[in-house]
Amino acid sequence: MILIVGLGNPGPHYETTRHNAGFLMLDQLVEHFQASGKNEKFGAQCTKGEVFGSPCLFIKPQTFMNLSGRSVAQAMAFYKIKAEQVIVIFDDIDLALGKVKARTGGGHGGHNGVRSILECINGDGFHRLKLGIGRPGQADEKRPPVSDWVLSRLSDDELRLLHEEMFKEVLVRLKQMIRPTGSAE
Repeated sequence: MILIVGLGNPGPHYETTRHNAGFLMLDQLVEHFQASGKNEKFGAQCTKGEVFGSPCLFIKPQTFMNLSGRSVAQAMAFYKIKAEQVIVIFDDIDLALGKVKARTGGGHGGHNGVRSILECINGDGFHRLKLGIGRPGQADEKRPPVSDWVLSRLSDDELRLLHEEMFKEVLVRLKQMIRPTGSAE
């Protein structure tokens, strides 16, 4: 089984913020792959489905970003999922708005959700799908702090970009990561 995790913060206040790009993308994947059976387990919203011929569990941790690893570790333990079968989707301020980057292994890059996962699963061999949200403003003194930027709402144009162009790129990257045999590369 493949575990696909979207990172974000629960609640209506955070729904369309930059930091919830992972949640937004996961919701779109669940819809695209017609996954069903939504329930609450592991401190997360869980949905089962099939992605490119492989059984998949989609989860959205409801623990807030800094504690996301707890839900991931519980789901991995319950289903006996190895780190290389995990794909984590999250926002990245170091990528230009609209860019998608795939990576396997590595550090947290300053992302607290990824940091929590690294701490809770004791390994870094999971796949990452980074969604570019860019950095705030230009090099002027009026740009907002990073924390304010990631918690600010995406504009309609930015949401459209996420749901159209970025989604297409995520599908391409997922297909490259997932083998039909049920294991991620």
